[in-house]
Amino acid sequence: MRLCVFASLWLTASLWLTASLWLTTISASPALVRFEFTQPHMGTTVRVVLYAPTEPEAQRAAAAAFARIAALDATLSDYRPDSELSRLTREGVGRPVSLSPDLFRVLEAAQRLAARSDGAFVITIGPLSQLWRRARRQVELPPPDDLAVARTLSQHTLLQLDPATHTASVARAGMRLDAGGIAKGFAADEALAVLRGRGLRQALVAVGGDVAVGHAPPGHEGWDVVLTGLGVADTAPGSPILVHDAGISTSGDAEQWVEISGQRYSHIVDPRTGLGLTGHQSVTVVAGDAMTSDMLATAVSVLGAEDGLALVEATPGAAVLVGTVSSGQESWRRSRAWHW
Repeated sequence: MRLCVFASLWLTASLWLTASLWLTTISASPALVRFEFTQPHMGTTVRVVLYAPTEPEAQRAAAAAFARIAALDATLSDYRPDSELSRLTREGVGRPVSLSPDLFRVLEAAQRLAARSDGAFVITIGPLSQLWRRARRQVELPPPDDLAVARTLSQHTLLQLDPATHTASVARAGMRLDAGGIAKGFAADEALAVLRGRGLRQALVAVGGDVAVGHAPPGHEGWDVVLTGLGVADTAPGSPILVHDAGISTSGDAEQWVEISGQRYSHIVDPRTGLGLTGHQSVTVVAGDAMTSDMLATAVSVLGAEDGLALVEATPGAAVLVGTVSSGQESWRRSRAWHW
């Protein structure tokens, strides 16, 4: 009997000591503080918001995230002749070129969506992108013959990938790749992954209009993300939305467009026609990651509300809000999964 009592007292003391130590550990854990950093990358402003115990830890983590984005820009930029993306179309004509895991992953994702969207989104759109960049500078339409050639060179079927060897080749000289509809979202995802790798899971990375968010901030159910509407200073219905562990991308012509001969043309080009989009619209996609939301936002812009909603409905974990203007009247459509 004495042995049982002694054992009971020992167990009670042990449990009390364990609980006491656990509570001491919890109370000693440093509070998380909000930090925000910005740097210019990929032709836009990159914003990193994170919660960390100390400022030095936050600064080191943000620096690592920005460094990852800079490295991806060096890989994926079509403005830089020394980028891996540019090298592929120079050196890969008719022969396979070994690719880094980053570039191969981006090309593979882009080619999958190109097939699913019937060519509404293609990473091979580079020749058309070049023509329309010049058209916006000169405020004149590209010559029809140049458009016809560029359309021929922009077909996604001209890019071949080999998953077994992580190589790629292009079928014709003169092709150019343009990762503008996927690179920023991918960079946001990868920067967020860097922060998560450092134990900072309550974070947000915005690369222009593409946002990757992690766990909700302390004491909140999610991140408040403001959605751009149909005008530069407008916000979309329901904005801001509360999200966590997701990618959010908005695509539209509120800021980037040109008027030629009385017609407004967006910076977003339809690869199937070779022309800049003429309908005034705003598309916001929420998906499981920012690379997916980035691509889908462009694809929906090209496809239009009806076919675009169907594409998003067929994408697990994705939702879309589409705003358009017709005869001066705004209208908004939502996919079934859009619950904000």
